[in-house]
Amino acid sequence: MASQPEFNGAIRIDSPILSPRELKRLEESEAWLPHCKIDCLLPGDQDLGERLEEIKEAGETAVLQGQRLLFVSDEGVGPDRLPIPMPLVVSSLHHHLIDKRIRSIVSIICLAGDLVEDHHVACLVTLGATAVYPYMAYELIKEQFSEEDWPARMGRYRYALEKGLLKIMTKSGISTCSSYHGSMLLYALGLSQQLLDEYFPTITCSTGGIGLSHIAADLRARHVRAYGSDHPRLAESGRFRYRKGGESHGFAPAVFQAIQTAARSDPSWSTVNGSAPVYLRDLLTMRTGGAIPLEEVEAAESILPRFGAGAVSFGAISEEAHRALAQGFHLVGGRSNTGEGGEQPDRYAPTNPDRGVNCHVKQIASGRFGVSTDYLAAAREIQIKIAQGAKPGEGGQLPGHKVSLSIATVRNSTPGVPLISPPPHHDIYSIEDIAQLIYDLKQVNPRAAVSVKLVSQPGVGTIASGVVKGGADVVLISGCDGGTGASPLGSIKNAGLPWELGLAEAHQVLTANGLRSRTTLRVDGGLKSGRDIVIATLLGAEEYDFGTAALVALGCVMARRCHLNTCPAGIATQDATLRRRFQGRSEDLARYLRSVAEDVRQRLAEMGFRSLDELIGRTDLLQPDPVHESPLADRGLSLDGLLNPEARQGLPVKKKGNSSAAKSGTHFDEDVIVEARKAILTHRQVVIRRTVSNTDRAVGSRLSGELAFMYGRGSFSGDIQVRLRGIAGQSFGAFLVNGVERRLRGIANDYVAKGMSGGLISIRFEKAIREQHPYQTIIGNVALYGATGGTLLVAGRAGERFAVRNSGAAAVVEGVGNHCCEYMTRGTVLVLGNIGRNFGAGMSGGVAYIYGAEELDLDNLNRDFIRPTNLKPRDDPLVQKLLRTHRFHTGSTIAHRILRNWDEEKSRLVKIVSLAQDVLDFEEIYNQQVAMRLGVMLSE
Repeated sequence: MASQPEFNGAIRIDSPILSPRELKRLEESEAWLPHCKIDCLLPGDQDLGERLEEIKEAGETAVLQGQRLLFVSDEGVGPDRLPIPMPLVVSSLHHHLIDKRIRSIVSIICLAGDLVEDHHVACLVTLGATAVYPYMAYELIKEQFSEEDWPARMGRYRYALEKGLLKIMTKSGISTCSSYHGSMLLYALGLSQQLLDEYFPTITCSTGGIGLSHIAADLRARHVRAYGSDHPRLAESGRFRYRKGGESHGFAPAVFQAIQTAARSDPSWSTVNGSAPVYLRDLLTMRTGGAIPLEEVEAAESILPRFGAGAVSFGAISEEAHRALAQGFHLVGGRSNTGEGGEQPDRYAPTNPDRGVNCHVKQIASGRFGVSTDYLAAAREIQIKIAQGAKPGEGGQLPGHKVSLSIATVRNSTPGVPLISPPPHHDIYSIEDIAQLIYDLKQVNPRAAVSVKLVSQPGVGTIASGVVKGGADVVLISGCDGGTGASPLGSIKNAGLPWELGLAEAHQVLTANGLRSRTTLRVDGGLKSGRDIVIATLLGAEEYDFGTAALVALGCVMARRCHLNTCPAGIATQDATLRRRFQGRSEDLARYLRSVAEDVRQRLAEMGFRSLDELIGRTDLLQPDPVHESPLADRGLSLDGLLNPEARQGLPVKKKGNSSAAKSGTHFDEDVIVEARKAILTHRQVVIRRTVSNTDRAVGSRLSGELAFMYGRGSFSGDIQVRLRGIAGQSFGAFLVNGVERRLRGIANDYVAKGMSGGLISIRFEKAIREQHPYQTIIGNVALYGATGGTLLVAGRAGERFAVRNSGAAAVVEGVGNHCCEYMTRGTVLVLGNIGRNFGAGMSGGVAYIYGAEELDLDNLNRDFIRPTNLKPRDDPLVQKLLRTHRFHTGSTIAHRILRNWDEEKSRLVKIVSLAQDVLDFEEIYNQQVAMRLGVMLSE
């Protein structure tokens, strides 16, 4: 047998975006990899459908003749030759070859001039392209930087496309390009189903839209503009920023200036729209009946509590803007929202007399950085963020240059290190998972409602039904029109769907399943006027969140520099100099919200209704705007999915019922709290013994929540020790706080110590079993998820994803599965046994130690983020302390053996540190800390 493979029938490429050199190599491979080029241009007088058939037949013929590479190219555009959109070419050819059962023996390479952004690459790959070559973009780079190092510029551009493609793939939980290739993971807007069925099979569109004839007409009109003048110029499209003569924007200057006028002086509010519709709701109009006097309409004070702030994170915006946002909504009785970034602990501390800065809604975003028990206990509503409308599927993201010391402190992370919460690493994989998290949150804070933030997309109604059954009090449908203060511009384009579609579907499905009366529907995404509120109500919403409009009222000028940290208004920045420019006042925001409420009242009076409750779900009061009737018909658009014409009187909401089954039943901790009452109130010590079973979930959470609610962070000085025997259910010790100790003699299910803030948890078998079988698995998966403090000691092995998102806890465990220490930002983990694959992926802080690490184990380290190193003398006291603590609380035979033979055994320990710490400027971090403390002392 040969020692090297001899197969010469394929080429391996490292990236689906080809470089000029790689393209040349492919073109030179004719001898052993036959190929041909297919012209994808449309003669000016030919039918587009006919030309696509020719391209498909040419591709089929080439493959049957033995070609193994098909280059589809739109090069050679001229006065009589139009470029066919490459997605149309690729998808139609890809599926034609599949139908002929020959697709697997050929690769399709796109040479496309209309390929510029990462979204374009993603579309072509998911539609079936094996690789792409953006020849026009390369030529522009070469021309623009001809006197510089243009090959390096071209390489950076290619890297940017690759990075963008990878990020788009993660939105669907896909980690390899081969899995994304041909997956058709796209939604459509404004395309006819006939077109989709013919050329883009499996993709659906709920709005209908244009067909092939419209595309051909648009192509020819564009071609005329390009070749109809001797001196053609590229028009400024205004795609990312408003430009006069460019595409319409929801927050064009006239719009945000009107909002600021209403916020600062004018109590009246009128919607300012451009000549062209921007949102789906712009195509609708409300039926009016007999008007009633304005005095008969419910007061603004009863409308304003329905208003809330969108989830704008501290970090995405400055601390000053974040506090002003909270205070503005507090002034009108609305809901402020922390966003994924949390808030400074002083804002919700029991000693703070300013209640206006304590956010009404505290977002948890699953295992968000820095979630602590006192943070949750201070909430009136806890919001689970699965994703968001402006960038669905991405989770949260904060660039490293915006992670200042104060933000890193709040999030329990490291200054200067990017923070990212990719959705595949959240703990929401199923309806059962979210039901468990809702249950956990309602135990730690039974006074708070729980809301779930969903993204507007096809099928969201089914998801909404599941979360309502799981106990959600509020379901938020988030649309694509919202903004973000942290992500790159590419993350908020070509992502998400309008909230009008998701809201209508959610309301209709919940009603059909008899669940609508059990929950509150909320909506966000580009809301700014009373008209928006009324239309959202007619489509099924009861509550409304303002994001961008609220920031505009505080002074945002829509500079579109949020992700660059250079906001001229001092809002979306952490730069100290720019933050001093912030002039926003909470009173201005309150005035704007009152003006919107008055606008709602005026519209209710014109329609002849006395309250918003009378309008919920009344889609029969909506109709297509006659002004846009002709364009709608011309382009084949249908709004029936929104208007639900089969429900002739709409789908009004009936009387509210019990919103959640998660609040019913007696929790394990209730009896414990009764027995520990004296100790709780007098800060004394008490020992309590109980037997636990696997139906007892979130054991310890209710007691911890009560202590955090009563005393705040770290103010309870007693000691409540609960000794347990048996099998603990899900989320054992979740959100534990200092002063509480849980000793379990038995085993525990998944999510042990989830969100742990303090205290101590020890888990061990009976002594006889422990001595005979020291490496048994005794806890489930995803332990210590999002923990910010405390100590976990496990005398046995753990499942997968141990200490994921650990942000401050110390832990000792005797073996772990895959993905240990994933996305860890702080804390210490000591593993006394074998490790699984992908150890330390995304780890940016903290430290880990592995005992008995062999070469096989070290191969499991994710060296893109971490590196192994030998123990230094200064590590010895820390490791020995952890071992002694572990031995004392669990009787671990492994810890005992290591301590007894320390001089010999310590050589088997390997220290794991994150690569991010190698590039940190610790002197700068120290100076920031000193400056922050001096500022507090000097009241500056």
